[in-house]
Amino acid sequence: MLNVVVTDPPRADLAQVDKLAGYGTATVHEAIGRRGYLGPQIRPVQQGARVAGTALTVTCWPGDNLTLHVAAEQAKPGDIVVVTATSPSTDGFFGELIATSLRARGVRGIVMGAGLRDTAELRHMGFPAWTAYVSAQGTVKETPGAVNVPVSIGGVTIRPGDAIVADDDGACAVPRIDVDAAVTAAAARVAKEEATREQLADGALGLDIYGLRAKLGKVEYITAAEYARRSGETP
Repeated sequence: MLNVVVTDPPRADLAQVDKLAGYGTATVHEAIGRRGYLGPQIRPVQQGARVAGTALTVTCWPGDNLTLHVAAEQAKPGDIVVVTATSPSTDGFFGELIATSLRARGVRGIVMGAGLRDTAELRHMGFPAWTAYVSAQGTVKETPGAVNVPVSIGGVTIRPGDAIVADDDGACAVPRIDVDAAVTAAAARVAKEEATREQLADGALGLDIYGLRAKLGKVEYITAAEYARRSGETP
């Protein structure tokens, strides 16, 4: 790993990124071809928050959050800080004090491939956070890592300036160059789902709307009496 701080990474257009927040993680993930989801291990420490922003990426050494303080200097309004460690680490790298610093710089939230703490305080101050681990165990501040270099969470590569969308369902990354296409695709998916929702509300079945009956193959529809005869069990 290069111990570097990249000071001028290109960022996705924030106006377009803001549109993604309206669609949410699941819709964006589906709309871009089921890509970018950071996995079920990245979970919110609060409920009801939905944000989108540009990735400010951070690589720390295990049990050492020095580089998070370095990253605060590089933060710009609209960023979401994305943190990983060079090897698995469950320690609480991030808490209320760094959140206060990041908020003052216009950061919208944090996604941790490592651990964090002060969850009650983060909820109280309304600073959204998603994390792989919650731990009271703190860290030292000794060894520098890297800021604004590519990182990986859940098998997804996140580059500085990519879009991050996060809500109650988790977090999703959209490559910077794909943000415009993602907005268009997400809008189309929402329109399609609204039409489907109206059909379902009118009593139509998903089996028919999605053409699923042909997939049932040799499934038989039988009476309870016939089931009891065949299985020897009382329905």
